[in-house]
Amino acid sequence: MRFPRSSGLLLHPTSLPGRYGIGDLGAAAYRFVDFLVSAKQRLWQVLPLGPTGYGDSPYQCFSAFAGNPLLISPDRLVEDGLLIKEDVHEAPNFPAHTVDYGEVIYYKRDLLNRATQRFRSGARQALAADFEAFSREQAAWLEDFALFMALKDAHGGAMWSTWQPDIARRKPEALRAWREKLADSIFAHKFFQFLFFRQWLAVKRYANERGIQIVGDIPIFVAYDSADVWAHPDLFFLDEDGRATVVAGVPPDLFSATGQLWGNPLYRWDVMHARDYAWWIERFRAMLTQVDLLRIDHFIGFTRYWAVPAGEPTAVKGRWQPGPGAALFHAVERALGQLPIIAEDLGAITPQVIALRDQFEFPGMKVLQFAFSDGAADPFLPHNYPRNCVVYTGTHDNDTSAGWFRSAQPHERAFALRYLGRSGDDFAWDFIRLAFSSVADMAVVPLQDVFRLGSEARMNFPGRPAGNWGWRFTPEMLNAAQGDRLRELVESYGRETPQDGRPKTPDEG
Repeated sequence: MRFPRSSGLLLHPTSLPGRYGIGDLGAAAYRFVDFLVSAKQRLWQVLPLGPTGYGDSPYQCFSAFAGNPLLISPDRLVEDGLLIKEDVHEAPNFPAHTVDYGEVIYYKRDLLNRATQRFRSGARQALAADFEAFSREQAAWLEDFALFMALKDAHGGAMWSTWQPDIARRKPEALRAWREKLADSIFAHKFFQFLFFRQWLAVKRYANERGIQIVGDIPIFVAYDSADVWAHPDLFFLDEDGRATVVAGVPPDLFSATGQLWGNPLYRWDVMHARDYAWWIERFRAMLTQVDLLRIDHFIGFTRYWAVPAGEPTAVKGRWQPGPGAALFHAVERALGQLPIIAEDLGAITPQVIALRDQFEFPGMKVLQFAFSDGAADPFLPHNYPRNCVVYTGTHDNDTSAGWFRSAQPHERAFALRYLGRSGDDFAWDFIRLAFSSVADMAVVPLQDVFRLGSEARMNFPGRPAGNWGWRFTPEMLNAAQGDRLRELVESYGRETPQDGRPKTPDEG
């Protein structure tokens, strides 16, 4: 699918400012949309919105369908009558520039429990019909997810494979008994999801009405400790005790002599094919209610994937296995129509990956930070781009552009400055200009680059087990001058898109 020429910013909602320790879906989210509109941006890219587990990574969620309750705005709950002002009057003195997940989880879980109790006690009964409708419409994933989370609470957060065998293996009598025993906790987790989607879809609607599209992110793999694997063990390579027999990773390369061992369970594509990829269809259907476009993380895994025997200390002893290829996307398109997908095709791209991407006209990704190692023929240099691609200055897994410039090899810095024809005094904005001026249909810039921030503002260090996903900004950091400068680049390089979705013509100014 070809997209209109446009641009936007990459910012996960956890990074928004606010006094509750983590960005949320309250006033700051609406102000950010207003900033995008004033800057003539058309895209807001986010990371996966699911409930995060150990390590706080949005790429290791407890569900591929659920939302993250930590993003629920307490101020919106006050407006809804589910909290009172006294509940939020004295929030802890959270750090302004980072998320302390442990403290935030403790604080916000208490607020959400108060809101749930107030609702169950009769407050805001006008919401009751909406909650019942949500629970009914989302039952296919919500019932299993709410029970899974209630069970995790009851087992002190332990991984599902360590639960008693009868409930770990979902014996019908155990499911009935635990549903009865944990009824209150199950209700609470359903209500948290209702609140999340009520607030997120309101933000999305506000953005869409102002010409902003939300770009979401769908990791190809799911976390082992998730409702998805627990509820659908037959879709994954698991043994009779529910433990993974092979796990995901990537093989050794120039960057790592032992490869990368991700540990996600691997799909039984034969079973999914026999069921016409029904689970994936529902996953795409759910995601396309939350966002407008979808970036698929590790798209190359649909052509082949690296399978590592469970228990291996590194990814060295894995082997390549075939993915589902075009059959998956044909099945999804038969059910849902043409898919608004961006293919994250970075890494060991093969002719098969290119063919699959191009067969469905999915735009691939170009990252400017990768462009200055191999000379003029490098495919990440803008003069080598096809139009049907998305250019990024960097992604959540990269350093900021200013940080990259400071730490890059001398020959990379020299080539970058020569290519840009600039001094490097304002490197982050030079990179933004280069992205916007390229022929790529879409250009996306992490907000950290707009702020010219260095490595201290990096979102993720791949391979580092803790201390990631915490960066936040404060309200005064985002100002009209930045919006004016972005708007000037949009106008200079023709990235204006009318709200009917057509590329802007010269006659339209």
